[in-house]
Amino acid sequence: MSVFEYDPPERFVVGTVGPPGDRTFYLQASDGHRRHQIAVEKVHVGVLAERIETLLDEVGGLEGGVAAAVGSADNAPLDTPITEDFRVLALSLAWDEERRVVVIECHDHDPDALAEEGDPQGEPLVGGPSTLRVVLSPAKARAFARRCETVVSAGRPSCPFCGGPLDPEGHICPRANGYRR
Repeated sequence: MSVFEYDPPERFVVGTVGPPGDRTFYLQASDGHRRHQIAVEKVHVGVLAERIETLLDEVGGLEGGVAAAVGSADNAPLDTPITEDFRVLALSLAWDEERRVVVIECHDHDPDALAEEGDPQGEPLVGGPSTLRVVLSPAKARAFARRCETVVSAGRPSCPFCGGPLDPEGHICPRANGYRR
């Protein structure tokens, strides 16, 4: 198993490549001499942001507050070139009470299935299973969660009638009996 650990990273950000409606989401972790980029689904990014916010509200204290995140915000674009190291299948989030840090793990396999079966989904992964582990201070984690929310909401606008995503040329709205909106 390959584990790429950043404790702490110089930079850990989420970003996208492509136009709204056809975006690919990436998590990018880097330090002085290495960088890993993993593809994630939009829903993963949204849920991760929500769970980080909830975790920090419960245990982060002042060091994980919204005010602390302002100084840690990273609004720069993804570093290029962007090459996908692996695609995320499972995410895990933890709070290390002793160190008072947030630990995020991104897996290209199901960790529970790997522990039980020996190889995920009955087929070996090329090069074996991979995990990206990132350790963030509460302020950096809050800033990362805020960026996640911004990136997710920057997609296509929602239809005011049905809530579905609007393409530039409109969409067939189910609430309008299939008429284009």
